[in-house]
Amino acid sequence: MRVEGSVGADSPLPALRARVESEVVDTLTRSALHGFLGSMPVEEQIDHALGFVAAAEAALGRAPTTAADLGTGGGVPGLILHSCWPTCRLVLVDGNERRTDFLVAEVAGWTDGSEIMVVRGRAEEIGRDRTYRGTFELVTARSFGRPSVTVECGAPLLSSGGVMVVSEPPGDDTERRWPEGGLEELGLSPLGRTRFDDRFGYQVLIKSEETPERYPRRVGVPAKRPLF
Repeated sequence: MRVEGSVGADSPLPALRARVESEVVDTLTRSALHGFLGSMPVEEQIDHALGFVAAAEAALGRAPTTAADLGTGGGVPGLILHSCWPTCRLVLVDGNERRTDFLVAEVAGWTDGSEIMVVRGRAEEIGRDRTYRGTFELVTARSFGRPSVTVECGAPLLSSGGVMVVSEPPGDDTERRWPEGGLEELGLSPLGRTRFDDRFGYQVLIKSEETPERYPRRVGVPAKRPLF
């Protein structure tokens, strides 16, 4: 199974936008006002987040039942995933106190009965926590870190056959950024690179083998001594 080229011959964007709840848009608007989303307009941030939805559904063949968003920041793509998959058990991971406090306060007021959890902590520690390790069908990462750090922290969270979708900058060398030997060390295989709406790129990986117990290494080590 490989995911290549554009996500769909005709743009799926209008249908995907229709799945975004107004309360999620309101939350992201407030998040932007707090400075949690960066300089990109909220509308573009939502479209970019919908690319994760399209890539994940294409790779899995359906919506995931469990998902984790690494470095969720002000809520993208995490809150968009929640809006599109309201029955998915979703965990939003971030290490920043202000951002996580904001998200906790926002989702506490939602009454749709869905399961969404905000977890403050370092991904290296969460990846070793048996509550989370090996329990997710999908892991997403928007601006988490360099590829080697992202996969070392994300791979342990994936269940067998689970998928990781990582936002990619335009024009970078896929083989250089995602060497198969380095991915195999973590139990991952590349499914391919995909584009969404001719604006956004994503790398899609699958959990093909168990991640060795020694990963992720202790806090800070993946960045200081990258695997590739």
